[in-house]
Amino acid sequence: MSTTIERCPWCGSDPLYCDYHDSEWGVPLHTTNGWYERIVLETMQAGLSWITVLRKRDHYRAVCHQFDPHIVASYGEDDITRLMADPGIIRNRAKISAMIHNAQMFLTLQAKTSAVDDYFWRYVDGRPLQAHRQHHAEIPAITPIATQMAQDLRQRGFKFIGPTMCYALMQATGLVNDHLVSCHRHAALR
Repeated sequence: MSTTIERCPWCGSDPLYCDYHDSEWGVPLHTTNGWYERIVLETMQAGLSWITVLRKRDHYRAVCHQFDPHIVASYGEDDITRLMADPGIIRNRAKISAMIHNAQMFLTLQAKTSAVDDYFWRYVDGRPLQAHRQHHAEIPAITPIATQMAQDLRQRGFKFIGPTMCYALMQATGLVNDHLVSCHRHAALR
């Protein structure tokens, strides 16, 4: 009798990746700091592998004060210099600047919409989209909803935001259940 757990193939066998896949990816998100965290992490991931970002995530939690957008929004040039010297994060000046700028835009979005959570969940009418994909190759990188979200966020002033990043955000936060039907998490998140 096999005790192998069927997972989406993208997480491979790395324990950190498997834990992220099994306990977080695709789970509906509803916390303000959680939304800001995902925006930061997806921004940092641009051009890199997701496992690189996951390995630095705990350190990002420390330097971003548990992803408190109020604190990060107040960062200035001295903070950028400090972060650029920190090997525990991805030291890309444009991404660090975007992290700070996006914290400011996040707070503006929150003030205009009253709840950032409602803003994101409105794209799927408050319920996760249920994909029923058999193979990893069937999962799109971009969807019309992700394109619409990216356009709106860019119009609101966010940086390093595009349709691919927004679809990854949708997958990570449970706006869409993109676990393959063969994956043990697909049914659990239906």
